[in-house]
Amino acid sequence: MTKQELRKHIRTLKNKYLTGEPTPCEVRLTEHLPACKVVMLYCALPDEVPTQGVMDELVAQGKTVVLPRVINDTEMELCRYAGNKDLRQGAYGIMEPTGEVFTDYDAIDVAIIPGMAFDEAGHRLGRGKGYYDRFLARVPNLYKIGLCFSWQVVAHIPCDEHDIRMDRIIRI
Repeated sequence: MTKQELRKHIRTLKNKYLTGEPTPCEVRLTEHLPACKVVMLYCALPDEVPTQGVMDELVAQGKTVVLPRVINDTEMELCRYAGNKDLRQGAYGIMEPTGEVFTDYDAIDVAIIPGMAFDEAGHRLGRGKGYYDRFLARVPNLYKIGLCFSWQVVAHIPCDEHDIRMDRIIRI
C-alpha cells in the first residue's frame, strides 16, 4: 500500500471509530515521564489522541512543556506552553502556543509525536507535509514516542529515507 492509499485507509477507520463524540480515553503519559523535565507534546486535532490533560498535568508538576508552531510552509518551531491562555488557532486549524520560542532542543527529554498511523518498527505515517520529519532530523538524539489509538497501528508503513522512526509507540 502506498502512503496515499494508507492515509485514505486510516481516514476510513477514523470515520468508523471516531464518531464525533468525545473520545473516552485518559492518557496517563505522566506516569511514564517521572524523570523528564522538558517534554515536547502536541495540541491534538479532533482525530488524534487528546493531550490537553497531559499538558496541564505536566505544567502543574513544574515541568516544561513545549509545543510546535508552524512558521511557514515547511518549518515549525517550538514554544513554551503555560496554559490554555497561551493557545490560539494556527495553521491547519491546530491550536498553537503563543509563548516564548524554545530553542534548547538538547534539553528536551522526550517528544510525544502524533501520526495517522504507525507500525511496530516505529515507522510513522504523518499527514504528508513533513513538518515533524524535518524538525526531528535536526535533533537526532531526541527520544521519540508515537502516540496513537490501537487501530492506528498497521503491519507496515512505507518509508522514505527522510522519514524519522519513533523509538517507542504508545497506543491507547
